[in-house]
Amino acid sequence: MPIIELKNITHAYGKKRVLQNISLNIEPGKLTCLLGGSGSGKTTILRLIAGLEIPEKGEIYIENKLVTNDSNILIPSNKRNLGFIFQDLALWPHFTVFENIAFGLKERRTQQIEQKVSEILSFFDLQAFAEKYPHQLSGGQQQLVAISRALVLEPKILLMDEPLSGLDVKLKRKILEHIKDLKKNFDVTLVYVTHDHREAFAIADQIIVLNEGKLVEAASAKEIKHSENEYVKYFLEY
Repeated sequence: MPIIELKNITHAYGKKRVLQNISLNIEPGKLTCLLGGSGSGKTTILRLIAGLEIPEKGEIYIENKLVTNDSNILIPSNKRNLGFIFQDLALWPHFTVFENIAFGLKERRTQQIEQKVSEILSFFDLQAFAEKYPHQLSGGQQQLVAISRALVLEPKILLMDEPLSGLDVKLKRKILEHIKDLKKNFDVTLVYVTHDHREAFAIADQIIVLNEGKLVEAASAKEIKHSENEYVKYFLEY
């Protein structure tokens, strides 16, 4: 049974239609990449799953619960048990690394905050940076802090919107290895948005290819790599 299910989702910004009757499934415990060019609708899908956007039409299910029905929000974003890593990371510049990671735990009034933050810092080998501020970190370290801040809340689903777009190739490769390891070390389903098919092939179990608001193909990474679909073959050439 899918952990996320979109049924007949249609969405527009003003008069511009960005999603056209999209239906797709995200399997639990897998890393699924939403792959497509600019304007394909991949980030919009992520925001709809998160509850940051409301579709015009269609249904969204998370963990078999109807969270959105047409333009009605039935379960709000903060009740969906998911984490979201934005493209710009959205770290608070006036908070230390420790404070950034601890923020959500404090909001929830979680017990043993220091222990939980210390454990996640240790997992990503960030202990030495606990009292640093985001501007004092490298791009890769900032990425790991953003991932840590989301994972410390123990979400069932982690949504990632092109989180590596600002990194060089060598650093990107290193962070991708960390992301791949998340499935083994955390009980989490990952949905990862990218325009780079090389990123998708490096980490994905499943790839969903989108073009101009339409679903082109959904299959395993191996099947997508050898797809006979004309658009997929064209997209993978670049």
